[in-house]
Amino acid sequence: MLRQVNHWLTIVVVSLFIGVFISSNAYAAPYAAVVMDARTGQILHSRNADTRLHPASLTKMMTLYVVFQAVERGEISLDTKVRISKNAASEPPSKLGLKAGQKITLRYLIRGAAVKSANDAATALGEAISGSEGAFAKRMTVTGRRLGMKHTTFKNAHGLTRSGHLSTARDMTLLGRRLFYDYPQYYNLFSRKSTHAGIKQVNNTNRKLLGSYRGADGIKTGYTNAAGFNLVASAHRGNKRVIATVFGGRTSASRNARVAELLDMGFGRVNPRLAENKPAKIAPVIEAQPKVTKMAISGAVRKSLIPKMRKTSAPALLAKIDEAEVDRAVKQAVIEAIEPAPKQTVKPLMRTAEAVPVALVAPVTVSSEPRIVSRKSTSGQAWSVQLGAYGSKFEAEKTLLKTALSNLGPLDGAERRISPTTVNGARLYRARFVGLSQADANKTCSRLRARSQTCVTVSPGS
Repeated sequence: MLRQVNHWLTIVVVSLFIGVFISSNAYAAPYAAVVMDARTGQILHSRNADTRLHPASLTKMMTLYVVFQAVERGEISLDTKVRISKNAASEPPSKLGLKAGQKITLRYLIRGAAVKSANDAATALGEAISGSEGAFAKRMTVTGRRLGMKHTTFKNAHGLTRSGHLSTARDMTLLGRRLFYDYPQYYNLFSRKSTHAGIKQVNNTNRKLLGSYRGADGIKTGYTNAAGFNLVASAHRGNKRVIATVFGGRTSASRNARVAELLDMGFGRVNPRLAENKPAKIAPVIEAQPKVTKMAISGAVRKSLIPKMRKTSAPALLAKIDEAEVDRAVKQAVIEAIEPAPKQTVKPLMRTAEAVPVALVAPVTVSSEPRIVSRKSTSGQAWSVQLGAYGSKFEAEKTLLKTALSNLGPLDGAERRISPTTVNGARLYRARFVGLSQADANKTCSRLRARSQTCVTVSPGS
């Protein structure tokens, strides 16, 4: 009888073990790997390279790439104070522990996303650049396509599992290479074993590989239940640099061991006689400004005398105007701003609730050319708000004028300015309101972002 009991107990235990083993393998994340010679872009090894899988926090590589691009273009600065939304603060771990309403400098959010892999920091970065995480994810996807990431679609900035949020080992390897070549000034972030992220010291999620593999200097880990343990790793030895990517590792230890093997394989296969082939930098994604459908004009201009309007400048603005009327007024005012009419005597006009805003009747300041400004800047106030960079002066001025029509109080006393710049060989025109206090600049951008309009604050000298 005892033998029969032991026999049945043995069968049950073995069955349970087999069941657990089969179950764990049935739900294991698919494996994929790529090894690349970073200097040439040559693929040295691949397996399931183009299988669309969950990237997890490898997503933050693209989040950071777009942020670096935005800083380079002047859309935002490293010193910009970012207000944390409820959406960002509510992201699940890993996180910095940001609170809704808190303000934190952009550079610390970058460190949090790159080193700690903080989801709240990644979401806050996306919202700061594009106004919403959804809009930022679309920009991430478009940027990825321009980089050659043919099989990647982003749905968020952090990488937590979401339907349709997929990438491949090849695409992520390519992105790792572009981060190294396109933004070398920021690449050291990925090799920091720890850093201060504004509110606390944080450790690198990749510190074990960084500390154990000779020459390793980045780049990003990722993990979710659906993805398994992912890693894009880069290492250099002499004049060789290899990038190895693994999707679907079973554990962080086994993933790191596999990546080390792949890096060794890569260094053994690199042909040092091949010339370095640096990738050409891509053109940035310029986000379209939201279309203005109808605006309510309320109240009078609070400061300064309003120049008398020329008859052809714009129709009088009532409490409400339709889009067609706005467009006609803006078009005429833009033409006059860029090609001013002969100088006329300007007389003060009494302010009324129906007065035309001064922004409509005074031309914009373009670069350093002498122009009549919309309002005289207040002494000592050197902050600005930037609405974007555009392909023509017309579009830049049109955006400034439509924003002026919204009659934002903090912009009272500001000067409209268009600054020509060249980005990747393309001539662009930055549209800014200048001469604001820091408080008014922050308030303006807060109100514009609430209307889903792009806006970044610019500190003095930026």
